[in-house]
Amino acid sequence: MAAEPPCDLVVRARRAMIDGAERSVSVGIAGERIAVIAAYDDPPVAARTIEFAADEVLLPGLVDTHVHVNEPGRTEWEGFATATRAAAAGGVTTILDMPLNSIPPTTTVEHLRTKQDTAEGQLAVDVGFWGGAVPGNVPELEALHAAGVFGFKCFLLDSGVEEFGHLEPEEFGAAMAETARLGALMIVHAEDGNLLNETALDGGHYAGFLASRPRAAEEAAIAMVIDQARTTGGRAHIVHLSDADAVPALRAARVAGVDVSVETCPHYLTFDAEHIADGATELKCCPPIREADNREALWAALGSGDIDFVVSDHSPCTPELKARGGGDFGAAWGGVASVQLGLSAVWTGARDRGHGLADVVRWMATAPADRVGLAHKGRIAVGADADLVRFAPDEEYTVDVTKLHHRNPVSAYAGRRLAGVVRETWLRGVPVDPAVPHGRLLQKKLDSRPNSEATGASR
Repeated sequence: MAAEPPCDLVVRARRAMIDGAERSVSVGIAGERIAVIAAYDDPPVAARTIEFAADEVLLPGLVDTHVHVNEPGRTEWEGFATATRAAAAGGVTTILDMPLNSIPPTTTVEHLRTKQDTAEGQLAVDVGFWGGAVPGNVPELEALHAAGVFGFKCFLLDSGVEEFGHLEPEEFGAAMAETARLGALMIVHAEDGNLLNETALDGGHYAGFLASRPRAAEEAAIAMVIDQARTTGGRAHIVHLSDADAVPALRAARVAGVDVSVETCPHYLTFDAEHIADGATELKCCPPIREADNREALWAALGSGDIDFVVSDHSPCTPELKARGGGDFGAAWGGVASVQLGLSAVWTGARDRGHGLADVVRWMATAPADRVGLAHKGRIAVGADADLVRFAPDEEYTVDVTKLHHRNPVSAYAGRRLAGVVRETWLRGVPVDPAVPHGRLLQKKLDSRPNSEATGASR
């Protein structure tokens, strides 16, 4: 029998989430990777051993594929240093940065290099990038794909920033055909702008904002995405699903062999329209938070596997933009800053509905990693990166915005009681220390076979 590889560190935990189940284990780390998974009472020999407390659970680092960092260009909204510190504090060890809200947007290789150069040396966690699909840049997609973006983001309605235009149906079809040819994933903000009703907006009244973005707008756009994925044979993903009524169409498409996946976000699983106060624009996001019965239907779809995973859609801005118009939902910037709070928020709701930590790990670590081709992330397995989290699931806390690490002290969760505290996060075998950032830039490693799910690699 082959000898076990030598280990630098062993982490012993009576509770650890391994392969979708809770086990007592000793995890041996050699260099940056997990080398051995042994019985708790039979740890491998190592220079150093860390013992988890009885109230702690060993989790893999989470993978958040939907984060708006905004740097450069709108760094007063958020930046790589602050966003990645917040991620690490929330147990997230890998993020993928969205291609818009920064200036320049990630719509050309030159712009991608600008963002990579800006991020270098600032990262508390590992960071990859989405490319953008905007009007006129189909010829740029192949070069961006070769440069290592993890896929392409597009909008089917006004994105809210002029430098990142939305795709009309014919343009979306052309972009989908190209991403299908490349084997790349197209991720879509799926709302049909023609079905919005801005006349319903009513200042600070949340009911007016909700009425202005009806469920039908999501459903129509999702139907178009499904149709294009079927027609082109491409790979599609629906970001931040708010409308649970769209789930049956997605389920039917997948049964028919269409390659389409879907995510939702902690805020859609936590809040409900009935309890959003007038003027509470910290809860404005697009698509909007809907009614309590819709929230429960999203939970049911997550439990059944009809929703694939949960990511933050961390979309921060300055306090002035959130308060623009004095609490006017039509004027305020839309977005929820939550990369640090997602694990606690989802665990709080999951526990109350009978789900376990294995479900949360699947939704927030393994499934998003698998969809974007990061097979060495989001799991505690031999050969995976030693991205680990020391998590106390029964410890509770009240969210204090002054203790959050993202740039601006604005949060939809302010004052909310949540369960689950991240006590420590390791990135590739080393505890995260914001003073000594050791995060890396990730690129998607391409495979010569069409439609392959290749793994990520460092720049």
